[in-house]
Amino acid sequence: MKKHIYIFASLLLVSGITLAQKGNIKRANKLFEMRAYNEAAEIYETKERNQEVLQNLADSYYYNTSFEKAVKTYSELFQAYGDSINIEYHFRYAQALKGVKDYSEADKHLSRYYDKPFNTNAFIETTGKTTPHNFKLQHIMNENSSSDFGLSFYGENKVAFASARNTKNPSYSWNELPYLDLYSATLTDHNTLENIQSFSDAINTSSHESSAVFTKDGKTMYFNRTNATRKKADEERIAHIKIYKAELVDGKWTNVTPLPFTSNNYSTEHPALSKDEKILYFASDMPGTIGSFDIYKVTINDDGTYEEPENLGATINTKHREQFPFISDSNVLYFSSIGHQGYGGLDVFRSNMVNGSFDEPINLGSSINSNLDDFAFVIREKDNMGYVSSNRKGNDRLFGFTREENVLLKYQVEGIVQDLNSKELLAGSLLTLFDESGTIIQDVIVGDDAYYIFKIEPNKKYTVRGTRKAYIPQDVDFSTDSDGKVQHNIYLNLESFADAEERVKENEKGEVQIELEKIYFDFDKSNLREDAAVTLNILVDLMKKYPTMEVEVSAHTDAKGSDQYNLKLSKRRAAFTLEYLVSQGIERKRLKSIGYGEKQPLNDCIKEGICDDEEYDVNRRCEFTILN
Repeated sequence: MKKHIYIFASLLLVSGITLAQKGNIKRANKLFEMRAYNEAAEIYETKERNQEVLQNLADSYYYNTSFEKAVKTYSELFQAYGDSINIEYHFRYAQALKGVKDYSEADKHLSRYYDKPFNTNAFIETTGKTTPHNFKLQHIMNENSSSDFGLSFYGENKVAFASARNTKNPSYSWNELPYLDLYSATLTDHNTLENIQSFSDAINTSSHESSAVFTKDGKTMYFNRTNATRKKADEERIAHIKIYKAELVDGKWTNVTPLPFTSNNYSTEHPALSKDEKILYFASDMPGTIGSFDIYKVTINDDGTYEEPENLGATINTKHREQFPFISDSNVLYFSSIGHQGYGGLDVFRSNMVNGSFDEPINLGSSINSNLDDFAFVIREKDNMGYVSSNRKGNDRLFGFTREENVLLKYQVEGIVQDLNSKELLAGSLLTLFDESGTIIQDVIVGDDAYYIFKIEPNKKYTVRGTRKAYIPQDVDFSTDSDGKVQHNIYLNLESFADAEERVKENEKGEVQIELEKIYFDFDKSNLREDAAVTLNILVDLMKKYPTMEVEVSAHTDAKGSDQYNLKLSKRRAAFTLEYLVSQGIERKRLKSIGYGEKQPLNDCIKEGICDDEEYDVNRRCEFTILN
């Protein structure tokens, strides 16, 4: 949206336009096409205010962050030509209105643009309560420059940044500042840059360089450089951005080469490295993007080659711009976006990596985001400190920050686990917290007080589950988003299988068993009879009713025959029974089969020849014990 973004995204060189052409509408349009917005606006201001002139004049103000003038001109445009204006002007007008903090009027145009209600004031109020951290910003003192951004970590004690301080560079027509170069410096405890040094000519050229990131050993640098040649794109002459790699050899930066997935036909910019330095994140408008710029990642192979870049998808990327990715040591993705709901301009967002994917982004809130552009956020999570850039005070400025947890509200869910019917506290129960994707976040086995507590985060959806042996699990869904609460007190009431089902009983050993009609096997056989299958279908139905129920299938014999023979026979019968249950759709992992032979009789018929047939028959049985 703003000038500095387009410096990175598309460098347009204005040439061959003489002063003799001044005042010509054709020249104004050419300047506008070249994105020399200051000069273009000067001419448009003198011309008849038809639709084209008003559109280009309003956009010229908008792209140069002259929002008061932009709002006035967009207002005139919409009053005169509202029915014929392209829908994209609603978006830009809304952003200009946010730039002057007229959120109510901005919401009208955002609602029209997105075809859904918008309430930015409500969003701001909610975000103030739900943002995980509060930030304290301090302007970094930096003499001899009026425009700097993109402070990055450079070893333990140094930083690197982009600056327009080199007055020997040519002036960029967009903002009439010198082209950007990269610099290193030390940052004092008083937030002042000292020992500022330009990187060598191998890095800095007559074009723009910015957004440097370094490997931990300091021997490899990735950075932006704008192409010297321009390409025709959408009626504009654009010099795209490439990510370059440089290597430090004998104290000098050398082997400066563009990465293989860069192109003269689209931009790749704002590199960021994962903790293990095997993944490079970046922004690009390459073919296949969801919006104008998306966040991508690319795997760096051990041999230094690169896989195909992968778009992070619609959870992160919108139809508008997502740029300036940074991935922290905690696998949290930070990036700037104008497409997600925010305060105005580019806002900084965070997204946690969950099960290999990034979750719904969270706006970092008003303690770091403004109604203008906030970008190039980097952080050391363990130290709760970092840097961010912003044009909230005019030109781009560097800020340092510290952060602390939002103490206004503690995000947590707590409660107890008890028996549904007796209200007895269920010590030893397992409590598990899941995120929206079903990934386990935390779990705990409760003590004698049956109390649990989990720390949670804002703008999330969760499930808390209570489980206990021989009890029916209970799931409770809840949310900490704008429709949910911050603190939750959830009592879990678990019902035992024995209370829920007549066939489930607890025996004298404390085992919870499913009582079925006796399953008969032919003498000396292990295959199921038809009448046994009918009985087992009752168990099948019960296990399908309770998908988490796990059952042990045990088989027992009488004392006739040898111990070893009876043990083998019981194992075969238990296994055949289990296989029948599996054939009826019960997952094998929910079943366990075991044969006890003649070792667990129900009466005193413990050897052959001391009981009649009916008494021995009692011990020939299958039992079904609930394991979980």
